[in-house]
Amino acid sequence: MAVGLEVSPRRVRRWHPISEKLKIVKLSLQPGVSVAEVARAYGVNANQVFTWRRAFERGELSEPSVALIPVTVSNPEEEKREPEAAPPSAGGSIHIELPGRALISVESGADPSLLRSILESLGQ
Repeated sequence: MAVGLEVSPRRVRRWHPISEKLKIVKLSLQPGVSVAEVARAYGVNANQVFTWRRAFERGELSEPSVALIPVTVSNPEEEKREPEAAPPSAGGSIHIELPGRALISVESGADPSLLRSILESLGQ
């Protein structure tokens, strides 16, 4: 006697763009809206919506954007120098501080493409 087993097709992992995740999260955050109903309407699991909501609340779910940030230029050596002193040498360093996120020190001769990659990753 053979027993027939039903095998369900393997689920395909879906990729959702950030814009879609944000739309779903914002809808689910409206007063009186059921997360389960929003999830069902968009064909996702309610647990996934809750995960996206937590990421949104932590500021981890946002569209990548290019923005200008305030820059302060300071040279502690310049404050010590006399006006007729020689200009500083070609060496030096740059310190970039993103409060609460990162402090980056870039020395003279640093690889520009590596620096660009680091700064782009911090912008995400």
